[in-house]
Amino acid sequence: MSFAKLAASAAALAVVSASAASARDQVQVAGSSTVLPYASIVAEAFGENFDFPTPVVESGGSSAGLKRFCEGVGENTIDIANASRAIREKEIAACAEAGVTDIIEVRIGYDGIVFASDINGNSFEFTPVDWYKALAAEHFIDGELVANEFTTWDQVNPAFAAQNIQAFVPGTKHGTREVFEEKVILQGCEDGGFFQAMLDAGVDEDTAEEKCMALRTDGRSVDIDGDYTETLARIDADKDGIGVFGLAFYENNTDKLQVATMNGVVPTTEAISTGEYPVSRPLYFYIKKAHIGVIPGLQEFAEFFVADEIAGPDGPLAAYGLVSDPELSSTQDMVASGQAM
Repeated sequence: MSFAKLAASAAALAVVSASAASARDQVQVAGSSTVLPYASIVAEAFGENFDFPTPVVESGGSSAGLKRFCEGVGENTIDIANASRAIREKEIAACAEAGVTDIIEVRIGYDGIVFASDINGNSFEFTPVDWYKALAAEHFIDGELVANEFTTWDQVNPAFAAQNIQAFVPGTKHGTREVFEEKVILQGCEDGGFFQAMLDAGVDEDTAEEKCMALRTDGRSVDIDGDYTETLARIDADKDGIGVFGLAFYENNTDKLQVATMNGVVPTTEAISTGEYPVSRPLYFYIKKAHIGVIPGLQEFAEFFVADEIAGPDGPLAAYGLVSDPELSSTQDMVASGQAM
């Protein structure tokens, strides 16, 4: 098989239209907006290089995609769910209740979560503590929780400009939100001593964690339910805005955005691959094993997705911004064997 068309396919990032699926001879995929561009690249290349229809790839967020995935088995349900986080135990249980008992987890590589703002605006060198202090709904001060009254970034950190706090963060249906809450907000709460202060005051651990990750609702932190293009549009309309993005999206919009450091580290694919950049996560897709051999091209598409020529360090996914998985060969073997979780 020739891979000559792959370079051209890397530019073909438009989502494959669901209306094209007139019959159930196409692989159907939905889920993470972070994984969306990678899955779209692979779908286009698959349609060009194989005698199967181009898979239908939709977005909607990790949670929404997994919810659709767990609706059941059959031609009226999707075959693959993309996710920017690992599937949760409660989702596995929901799948099982609906008859989806064999799930194949496929890790495609890694991505970083970055903090970017208008290219002509102020620059920032963040820590998780800064983000916790800026966006937490409440701060634990002198033994009690008080509402967050910070309105400008210099109140958070005197080294910052007196710029209005206006953050655009992924909504709760996105897997990126969970990573943001745990690796940035909760980490900042812990690093700043606020979490321990609550424990010392007699607050139980679960409540303390919940209070740490609760974001303010006064308009300073805005949930974005759409994809990263919506976040970019919000920043274009409000130059004080700072958005939470995947590294690949930022790297493809450097003419509009500047990126902040986190703990003194500039987010790059190299810094993510070495673990130096602190806010990174694996990316996945989940296959409904019962559909393999029933939906034409499903097994072939999964194997194609993780092939060296596609997901390796010199493939089109890496060219778009994916950090290649050093254990890709193991993933390839697992996909070929159909090994379920």
